[in-house]
Amino acid sequence: MTDFAAARRNMVDGQVRTADVTDLRVISAMLEIPREQFVAPAMAGLAYLDLDVPVGQGAQASRRLIKPMVLAKLIQAAELAATDRVLDVGCVTGYAAALLARIAGEIVALEQDAALADAARAALSQLPNAGVVSGPLIEGWPKSAPYDAILLEGATEFAPETLLGQLKDGGRLVCVLGVGPGANATLYRRGGGEAGGRPLFDAAAPILPGFVKPPEFAF
Repeated sequence: MTDFAAARRNMVDGQVRTADVTDLRVISAMLEIPREQFVAPAMAGLAYLDLDVPVGQGAQASRRLIKPMVLAKLIQAAELAATDRVLDVGCVTGYAAALLARIAGEIVALEQDAALADAARAALSQLPNAGVVSGPLIEGWPKSAPYDAILLEGATEFAPETLLGQLKDGGRLVCVLGVGPGANATLYRRGGGEAGGRPLFDAAAPILPGFVKPPEFAF
């Protein structure tokens, strides 16, 4: 039988701390929250490996919890304050939202797949500062905007302008931008009505639904 507590410690010590994650709030949350409870039982043994872990079967098979190291570094880069309102885009079963709820003030977890949203609601039901909403990921959740920070739990092939428009002045958005060898974790910061981005580190993640660049036609 897998010793999940030991696996959790090994994940943090071997994948997170060694990747220059120094925010003790992130480390503490990842040590406390049982990642194996956010994947299908058949996948529990993979929960702490250095990979994007599938969260379900059938229609949900393509959705994943992104690698622990990538997630930890993205959350750290968002520079969250204890009073921040955060939009978690593509929350799948709620793991990252549970982490964020330990660090920030209010978490709006957005998921467009109904079954995954239900799983996230069940997982987060005991957290008073985290709620799950349903809708297209690409549209964000303007009803609760503006946000201090936005996390994309996956990759996008283009700058997510709609989401950037839901940030407060000074707000931050973190994501994986691009696919393949040229993909980077990217930090966007909004100021003066505009948002600029800069690459943080090489990273890869599954593309989120709705974040594929439309094909370009040449004539």
